[in-house]
Amino acid sequence: MDPTKRQVLSSGSAMAVGMMCLLLGIAMSAHASQEEDVKVTRHVKGRTIISEESPRAELRIPKGFRFIGDQQINLYGNAEAEQYVFVRSGAGNTAERFYLLQFEHFLPTNNLTYKYDSMQTKQIGDMQFIYDVKSFSDLAATLAEDQASDGAALERLLAKHNLSLPHKSVLVRMVHFPSADHRTELLILYGEALPLNSDVPMGKGRVRLDTESPRTAQTFLEHARQALVVRRR
Repeated sequence: MDPTKRQVLSSGSAMAVGMMCLLLGIAMSAHASQEEDVKVTRHVKGRTIISEESPRAELRIPKGFRFIGDQQINLYGNAEAEQYVFVRSGAGNTAERFYLLQFEHFLPTNNLTYKYDSMQTKQIGDMQFIYDVKSFSDLAATLAEDQASDGAALERLLAKHNLSLPHKSVLVRMVHFPSADHRTELLILYGEALPLNSDVPMGKGRVRLDTESPRTAQTFLEHARQALVVRRR
């Protein structure tokens, strides 16, 4: 072979190798960037959720509850949320008591903020929450009314594990705002099934116990807080 031609071919091969290395380097860099973008922000260890941001905290569910799963949901195209569900099941595979921990934020496509009607405040562990307490004549039916809601998403996750929400029940809602702009929130829902002969005030749909029966509301708030650990990291 002509040595000149061999030299030309060698140079071309070197250029090709160099180009391949460059493209490989770019691809590896992009892959590393993607891995950073999808890094795990939260994970579950036993009955503890470890959150790296919004808020940076550890949240431990009381003994007797088991973690059944988590899911990511989109809410009306305006917000995204991560749901983590812990259940203490009873007869008929009913979630007799449950915790839903939801980390939610509005998307950058809007300027919405989280706003709630007048709610009381309570310190739980290292964080301050606003809360309310309501009774439901049929919690499952109420949450199923809006199939795009986070409540309906909770029902679907339970159904995947052959579990169902109780009918006559009390729901404690606790909300913490990790940032001053109120565009992110940590929502903790605690639900508890009621016996048929319960004397908890009940009406068609839902009843706000904070106003109708403050003492009852405080009782169930304490049920929700009992042995629930909320600690900043």
